[in-house]
Amino acid sequence: MSQTTVSRVLRDDPYVRAETRQRVLKVLDETGYVPNAAAQRMRTNETGTFGVVVAGVRNPFYPEIIEALSDTINDSGHLMTLWVADDGGEEAAVQALSRGLIDGVIYTTISRRSTSLVAALERKAPVVLLNRTLRIPCDKVASDNGAGAAAAARHLLELGHERIGLIAGEEHTNTSDEREAGFRRALSEAGNPLADARFVRGPFSHPAGYHGMQALLDRPEPPTAVFCVNDLVAFGAIDGARVRGVRVPDDVSVVGFDDVDIARWPAYDLTTVRQPIAEMCRRGVALLQERIDGTAPSRFRNVRLPAELVARGSTRPA
Repeated sequence: MSQTTVSRVLRDDPYVRAETRQRVLKVLDETGYVPNAAAQRMRTNETGTFGVVVAGVRNPFYPEIIEALSDTINDSGHLMTLWVADDGGEEAAVQALSRGLIDGVIYTTISRRSTSLVAALERKAPVVLLNRTLRIPCDKVASDNGAGAAAAARHLLELGHERIGLIAGEEHTNTSDEREAGFRRALSEAGNPLADARFVRGPFSHPAGYHGMQALLDRPEPPTAVFCVNDLVAFGAIDGARVRGVRVPDDVSVVGFDDVDIARWPAYDLTTVRQPIAEMCRRGVALLQERIDGTAPSRFRNVRLPAELVARGSTRPA
């Protein structure tokens, strides 16, 4: 068996006969052969590694994103390098891309102030935004935040709630902005616009939900239902109500957004809007691979996937 034949099989040469291919693969399997990654990189000018940047992993949404991306990237035969944005991950990922240490980057969080990313995009570096829809020149995959939040509003209205509150995320964060806009729009269309007295804003965190709910409960006419722009905020809101002796859902209904695993736990049993995390990751990895291969269209893609309301025990009729 010649070295040339083995090399052609490893390159998946279509002109190698099927029986020859099977014989070579059988021998390689028996001998425990593992291809040399450095040599493959020299031939293809690719590392076989994708970079991923996530936000603070204390939000349970991001570990689920990491797991789904890891599974998808592994299934595609590639490796994954992970950075956390809070620790300078945005800049580190761009540097790794510029130095040829990775083939492309998936950003699950991004800052408008990332000058190095803007420079990388100007060089047409392979970049995909996941769960982010900032107006920057690259491919994007996200759920339909506005429609999902509107579904949450309609759910509360159908339950007969009139005093409905909102705990929003930080201003100018596109996911929070889109969910807030969709929620407000649905309430206004139903003739029940969101009152200023039933609106608070804060970070995407448990304390923000905790203190936000208590602030709403202190208002002269507290809401009987509250929509939170993500599940972590909703968990905080539920805990903030409980320490006041306010029962969920008997006294106040709570809705979140994401449908992380904890939302299903009996302690929260959270009604929420489910993001299709696995499908978002699958589509994001596919778009990135096309950019790396040079098979993607010149026009950037903006993929929006439907978000689904999941009704559980944290909501009930007014």
